[in-house]
Amino acid sequence: MIAPDLTVSIPDTIRTVHFIGIGGSGVSGLARMFLAAGVPVSGSDRSESQNTRDLAELGATVTIGHDASNLPDNADAVVYTGAIWPENPEFLRAKQLGMAVLHRSQALRYLIGTHRLVSVAGAHGKTTSTGMIVTALAQLGADPNYVNGGVIQALGASSGTGADDLFVIEADESDGTFLTYDTSIALITNVDADHLDHYGSHDAFDDAFVQFAEEASEAVVISSDDPGAVRVGARLTHSRVLTFGEAEDAGVRVSDITEQGPVAFRVEYAGRGADVQLQVPGRHNAINATGAIAVLLSLGYALSDAARAVSSFGGTVRRFELHGIESGVSVYDDYAHHPTEVAAALQAARSVVGEGRIIALHQPHTYSRTQLMSAEFARTLEDLADHTVVLDVYGAREDPIPGVTGALVSDAFDDEGRVSYVPDWQAAAERAAAVARDGDFIITLGCGDVYRIIPQVLGALRGDESA
Repeated sequence: MIAPDLTVSIPDTIRTVHFIGIGGSGVSGLARMFLAAGVPVSGSDRSESQNTRDLAELGATVTIGHDASNLPDNADAVVYTGAIWPENPEFLRAKQLGMAVLHRSQALRYLIGTHRLVSVAGAHGKTTSTGMIVTALAQLGADPNYVNGGVIQALGASSGTGADDLFVIEADESDGTFLTYDTSIALITNVDADHLDHYGSHDAFDDAFVQFAEEASEAVVISSDDPGAVRVGARLTHSRVLTFGEAEDAGVRVSDITEQGPVAFRVEYAGRGADVQLQVPGRHNAINATGAIAVLLSLGYALSDAARAVSSFGGTVRRFELHGIESGVSVYDDYAHHPTEVAAALQAARSVVGEGRIIALHQPHTYSRTQLMSAEFARTLEDLADHTVVLDVYGAREDPIPGVTGALVSDAFDDEGRVSYVPDWQAAAERAAAVARDGDFIITLGCGDVYRIIPQVLGALRGDESA
């Protein structure tokens, strides 16, 4: 992992830009924004993906594999993420040439400029909440700029340029860079401690969110239910704080949540109420939508209009996304990579699976999180899935830690008959298919590359010999 060096000066004008890791969920959105602005874009990634193919079709020069020769001599800026290794040859070459080597957060700051900024932060729910706000704004006739961590279904993209002054972003707290933006309205979905490899302690994690909220120039929208958010909220001195959630004293209160199928609920604010019917399942999405409505209220929209507009949200890619049905078994994918997110995804699945069972295909993400939270993952999976197949750890930016494998999760199950540790992907796909029967759900869980196993799972359900 490369720690962001935010002391590097951002050029006043970027006429050409090169991205290291251009296919990433966040970086690909930035690349789209530069292309839309007419800036020539080049970039590289370790493997081909839909993002790299889409960017190439849009005019970017994309190379698969990292090599110093990929770096254009005339790049005004080279953008990287913390996910690359310090010895990346393009990163080292750009440093050697004295180029402006910018962390992705700095490239985003360049794009934001002086726009009025809505920043969405929190350990969970950022991508969905951002997608809800952007979708609703479009329904309300606005034309915002936005950069999200996932593709918004209704818009078909993770980023977009608009004619309005408003800019909506998913603000990443993992490395502290969410504190570098000049935020107007801050939405805090929750403060569930994560990324302690960066922060070092729960207190430091809380401190960062307090700073993020206090520096918002217009308003803070924060959960009334999440214990961490309540801790942070109690410390705020901001003049305009709007809480949201199920708590009796929430400023924007959600109630009467109906979870069977697409979630429905009632939301109330300042003596007025509105009923909302979403297109996506899950209690957590009722809460996310209420936070999005609270942001829209802070932007000056009426409750009835905000509730209607949020109802149009159709989901984001890799958030409880159906990929196919074979032999009566529905195969879903979800980005969940923290126990709280896994719980939300499985509860959403339970609300729509009916009499069927849930088979989870879990890919632990990062060695440090697996080492720290393996028992919590096991409890969540054992409580909420009928059977779990555990893959090996997706290391992402981290070096392996001796003894830390997916077996840490499977070994922590109380009922060993409810879990299988299968590091080989083909064998894992076949195991999940063998357990499943007509009416069941298989759901892949993780923010690494676990979604790539889905064709093997569908093939195994069909009985393909080469699945």
